[in-house]
Amino acid sequence: MPLLDGLRVVKSRIHGYGVVTTRAFRSGELICYGDGVYYEADADFDDTYALILPSDDGSDRMVFWDLADQTRWFNHSCEPNSDVLSTREDATTMRAWWVATRDIEVGEEITYDYGFAAEVAEPCHCGAPGCRGLIVDDDPAVQAQLPEHLRRLLTTIRSRAS
Repeated sequence: MPLLDGLRVVKSRIHGYGVVTTRAFRSGELICYGDGVYYEADADFDDTYALILPSDDGSDRMVFWDLADQTRWFNHSCEPNSDVLSTREDATTMRAWWVATRDIEVGEEITYDYGFAAEVAEPCHCGAPGCRGLIVDDDPAVQAQLPEHLRRLLTTIRSRAS
């Protein structure tokens, strides 16, 4: 796998591995493109490093873009410094890219908001001042679908921050 210009994989303070910058990125600047393998939602594969994206057929169906380069180690943050965008190229090819949402200094870890659905939400360890306590979509309607034991964690984390 070719190295991505301006980025380096390191041990992360957030979780496992992460990717830090070796040069500065300005708000709105393209950070990188991500390479991957396309899977339908019903395929049997490990989705740990996959982007979960809406299908472009107008249905509620989701598709997976299993990241196969350094972007797989971009960690979640409730206050991210990048956003991932994507488009469908053809029946089995996606294109995903990350754009800086603010200025990013050399040595800073690249993060984006995973925005998990309530049914796959998990505890968050991003350490951001506005951490939700869970890796979950920030939409109150999605958070209302959380199981009670996770909803309590969301409330507890927010209460501690106040």
